[in-house]
Amino acid sequence: MSTRAAEIAALKLEIIPVRYFRNIASLGIAGQARLLSSSVAVVGAGGLGGLAIELLSRLGVGKITIIDGDRFSEDNLNRQVLCREDDIDRLKAEVGAQRVRAINSAIEVVFHPIFLTEENAVELLSKSQVVVDALDRISIRIVLEKVIGELGIPMVHGAIGGFLGQVATIMPGSNILSALYGGDAAPSARGIEALLGTPTVTPAVIASLEVMEVIKFLLDRGTPLKDEFLYLELENAIFSRIDLQR
Repeated sequence: MSTRAAEIAALKLEIIPVRYFRNIASLGIAGQARLLSSSVAVVGAGGLGGLAIELLSRLGVGKITIIDGDRFSEDNLNRQVLCREDDIDRLKAEVGAQRVRAINSAIEVVFHPIFLTEENAVELLSKSQVVVDALDRISIRIVLEKVIGELGIPMVHGAIGGFLGQVATIMPGSNILSALYGGDAAPSARGIEALLGTPTVTPAVIASLEVMEVIKFLLDRGTPLKDEFLYLELENAIFSRIDLQR
């Protein structure tokens, strides 16, 4: 029996592994067991993705798939929690997997040190229940949106730039990003972070909100941002929720 299976069995008997004590009051024993039985993919292991991976690991999500073909560079050090000076030039996906194992050895972690494409996306994501979008290029986000429609799973979208950010849970078939950005975005087209930069605090806030959306979906609780955008202007503490289906 794997460590994860043993922990799930223990929780079903209301025996709580110590590592999850501080989760239980909020998530419940059944909720923690459900997270351990869940599978989440994170596409992009940089500013948003690295923090999402960290939080999902500490929550105890049972299987985490990490997809990113990039390597760490020195300008990642200001905001990417997985990046240390010793990690420069290392594969982000590999470092992310090592971090997961160091936090919680019960979690099954799979990493793919390749970039998501229209050709490989279905194969890479087909075993996940929900996908975290931690990408920085509009064209690949639109590919991801198309693929989750084919697979029938939701994606939690997050984007940042300067002290601005946005979060949404995009349901399969809604095609909100395609409508917002246009379905023919250039492969090199990037979001506002290319203009405004990415200060340390913004990815921390947006990644936390993305992981909260994952919790809502997996545990069927709360009010998810289904086909809605939550826009944040951190500098002035402005939060706006916009229904994109109207």
